[in-house]
Amino acid sequence: MSSDMAKLLVADFLKNSWGCVETIVKELVSFKERENGSKKRNVNLFYFKNERRNDVTVEGWHFFLRTSVEYSNPQLTIEEVQGLIAARLLEACGNHFHTCGLHEPDDKDVNAISERLKKPAEGLIFPFLLNTDDIEPDRYSMNPLKESIVKSGQSAFPAANVTTRGLEIDQKFAQKYVGSLICQKEIELIDHCLKSCGDSYMDMADAVKYTQLEHFSEAFGIDLRLPAIRLPLAIMKKETADGLLHHVIREVHKDYEAVERVYSCIGRSMKSRTTLLTIPHSPKGFGSKRAAKGKIYFAGTKLKNVKVDYETTPLYPNAIDPKDVSVAVADDHFTIEGEKLVSYNFNETPSSPQFFLYILASPENAALWHGIGAFGASQLVKSYVTVRLACSRDSLIKDLKEKYGLAMEIPLQFNLVPEFMWAHPVHHNIDASIGCVENLVEVAKRGMKIEALPASSFIRV
Repeated sequence: MSSDMAKLLVADFLKNSWGCVETIVKELVSFKERENGSKKRNVNLFYFKNERRNDVTVEGWHFFLRTSVEYSNPQLTIEEVQGLIAARLLEACGNHFHTCGLHEPDDKDVNAISERLKKPAEGLIFPFLLNTDDIEPDRYSMNPLKESIVKSGQSAFPAANVTTRGLEIDQKFAQKYVGSLICQKEIELIDHCLKSCGDSYMDMADAVKYTQLEHFSEAFGIDLRLPAIRLPLAIMKKETADGLLHHVIREVHKDYEAVERVYSCIGRSMKSRTTLLTIPHSPKGFGSKRAAKGKIYFAGTKLKNVKVDYETTPLYPNAIDPKDVSVAVADDHFTIEGEKLVSYNFNETPSSPQFFLYILASPENAALWHGIGAFGASQLVKSYVTVRLACSRDSLIKDLKEKYGLAMEIPLQFNLVPEFMWAHPVHHNIDASIGCVENLVEVAKRGMKIEALPASSFIRV
């Protein structure tokens, strides 16, 4: 069964996503020419095995392909699993045809790629997970711990700072959504990991996901246990004041012109100045970007201060019940002096930089998005691409290549085609847990269709 599913997916991928295979294989040629002889920084990643974290260092000569899973839910969703499988397919096909040359695929290629997929990634392309640790723990109203997350006062905390103390399964959630968002086995697994994985909410969530990945790797015949990196807070906590993300925050807050340049990249007006480039955490622990409102103030061209207000804010509903909206409960008001950002130190002023800034710390040479145009925001991709372009021209943040060894080319952009994203066979929601799918062949038969997004279409002018 697993072997048949893997071959089914490979054959469909080669048929319907061949343009993406050609794109990445051709890019590998220029990538090797660009990187020839240059020393690349190694990448520190991790994975969980038997509910315990293991760290791994990957050599920097690889071509890194990014996908992701969420900390807003411990259970693996159908969308997350599709992204993992798509990344492995793109990597395995890319590595295969990079080695043997681009040609019309045949049965021998399908068999060889299927064999590759049974084992961890091997070759120039290396897929990994980028897990954002500044997200609210119940962002999309699909976390089975949701009631206790609110009761424990952590609903507006960044996931990196959430503790499992006081968290428990929300029985009302379980009864309402078993079969549509989550299954009973997953509830039991989450409850087990709550009790066995220490105080860190993120460690618990990763333990759950990697335990599930172990099972579904066998089910699909594809090793899905990709190593991960947490950004931005896990990196910033470890950085010195001279670290990459500290440098980025200092540079973009240097003066009025620096902020104006970033605003131009992200399509914002300097008239209101209400988009904070990094969101200072509240002394009470709040860090939700949705719950935080603020404004940037200047004295002449010098950054004077940033005012921040945290207020209780609705987040997002799940796809089963649009009225079931998650919430970030918060109430705090404070001011951060400009000098705290101009001479930034995370230990003194913890904050969460915006995605288009902290993604610069990701090692990615290619990115796989999930349903841009329907389920994902194209405006986010525009900010991502335009900021990267400005950095490559050295017009936004200085010294990224010289001091930090960053390759400033715009990464390849791939996307799960929204019309063909996998969903629950009955309820048709992409946020259902993978455990809700009784027969995995039903989703595998939808095939795997991804598209290459031309970066030129996402540049703001």
